[in-house]
Amino acid sequence: MAVTGAVGQPGSATASSAAGAGVVPAGSAESTAVPPPLVESGDVCPSRFGAALVDGSVQHLSCVGVGVGPANLSLASLMWSRPELTGLFLERRPEFGWHDGQQMPGATLQVSMLKDLVSLTDPTSPFSFLAYLHDQGRIYHYLNARFEAVPRMEFRNYLAWAAARNPSVVFGEEVMSIDFDTMFRIQTSRRELTADHVSIGVGNQPWIPPAGRPFLSDPRVFHISDFTSAATDMTGLRVAVIGGGQSGAEAFLELINRPADRLPRRVSWVSRRANFFPIDDSPFTNDYYMPDHSDYFASLPLAAREQFNLAHLLTSDGISEATLRQIYQQIYTHHYIHSRPDLIALYPHRELTGLTRNPAGAGYELALRHGQHPDLTEHLDSDIVVFATGFAPHPMPFLQPLRHRLHVENGEYRIDAHYAAVWDGPGDHHLFLQNAARTQRGLADPNLSLLAWRSQRILDSLTNTNTNPQNPSFIEWVTKRPNVTAE
Repeated sequence: MAVTGAVGQPGSATASSAAGAGVVPAGSAESTAVPPPLVESGDVCPSRFGAALVDGSVQHLSCVGVGVGPANLSLASLMWSRPELTGLFLERRPEFGWHDGQQMPGATLQVSMLKDLVSLTDPTSPFSFLAYLHDQGRIYHYLNARFEAVPRMEFRNYLAWAAARNPSVVFGEEVMSIDFDTMFRIQTSRRELTADHVSIGVGNQPWIPPAGRPFLSDPRVFHISDFTSAATDMTGLRVAVIGGGQSGAEAFLELINRPADRLPRRVSWVSRRANFFPIDDSPFTNDYYMPDHSDYFASLPLAAREQFNLAHLLTSDGISEATLRQIYQQIYTHHYIHSRPDLIALYPHRELTGLTRNPAGAGYELALRHGQHPDLTEHLDSDIVVFATGFAPHPMPFLQPLRHRLHVENGEYRIDAHYAAVWDGPGDHHLFLQNAARTQRGLADPNLSLLAWRSQRILDSLTNTNTNPQNPSFIEWVTKRPNVTAE
């Protein structure tokens, strides 16, 4: 697998004895076994069970993970310090990737570097972002650089580093089906495995509005996830970016930042939102992304949860203020300093209602409906259409054998407090669902903010332990019922 930099040496970092401070075993003695060594460059899974996992001689595992994105990679990282558990995390792709097609120059995270795979639940873990910087010999350089936010490509490289050094992560193996009799039976593209538990973290796939779907075979109509490969030469062309979130902003900025001899003819930015709004990153708003609020949110009625997600979308899907400032300054520069007033066109409060090939020549004609003038349709000509329209949950066809046993709510598989699917099977075998419960767990569910906490909660279920929680929010989320005294 191609990763940047060398991986860590065995024994170069130590994990906490019980997956983090404050873990209280429930009815069993704490394990004193030593975690498996981390992977060295050129080694293949040199753990106490790693080689057997690769050649297929070990059939039964504590937990099998489906998909290796940040969610399952977080769980795999925390499981490393629990040697009583055997785990295998399978990814169908041949190597690690994370938003590789939209790693544009200057793109940064919108969350703290502490919201990595492990730090908020186990800050001593050898899989933390700080451990990565130290292992790569660049921790002082990172401090001296004083980044306002973590460069997204650096975080991507950190994730790849964590995957490469974890002996339970395997690439190039696809899970085909999952069934259950007395245990989970997992059929992969290479073998059959059995497990007590399964953790699914297959992530999301690109979402494109209906008007654009008939044109996806055209190389000039593409999703933002393919931007770095599909938007290489836009010189002299009319480009329309559809989507008013952070991804759309980054694409728009990248296009208008190109050298003068490589600039498009025009770049149009279209958004359904009434303006190009910033992310709400204020302190009390960030309390929505704390564990106690996630639990409170899950207790609300469905209608209240849906209304909350809609009302507070900009707490997770707004545009970074730094990005907006760069865009505005670049527009000013083009418009007034370099006399290019026609380079840029901004169309907020417009919804794409139609996309057709332009009958008058090359390119496409976009039909736009204004939110405040719904009876009028505007038409926009463009040679390139970039859909920065977000993502939707990835389908899980491998669950077909179990679908009739799983409970569904509002299009999502229902989960319990430990992110285990609610089903008709035995209570000591769990099918965990990560990043698949936005309606049940709120806007934080697909976000990095509660990644480590969610994995720790799953790990607690796997090990029958209870991790002491961090202090709750300053805000009283739950209504206190009045005391009723009997007469």
